[in-house]
Amino acid sequence: MADGAIFNHETVTLDGEVFSSCEFRDCRLVYSGGEAPVFQDCRIDDCEWKFEDAAGRTLVFMRAVWGAGGKAPIQGLIKEITGGGGK
Repeated sequence: MADGAIFNHETVTLDGEVFSSCEFRDCRLVYSGGEAPVFQDCRIDDCEWKFEDAAGRTLVFMRAVWGAGGKAPIQGLIKEITGGGGK
């Protein structure tokens, strides 16, 4: 667990980590599809998101669904993620 840490111009692996009151500045944030990270009261500024392994394959799959005419399911997932899904 990182508590109150400041990450500046670093590569940070996110899988399974808990970040509390942390700041991320100009970092590369890497998620590989493992246990989801937890962000509690964190600030993320000008960071690059990198999705590798299972996470990257999930994005490739979603692009394929979108390109095959499956825009509605992908848009539904986006609404669910952003809280606009009505659930």
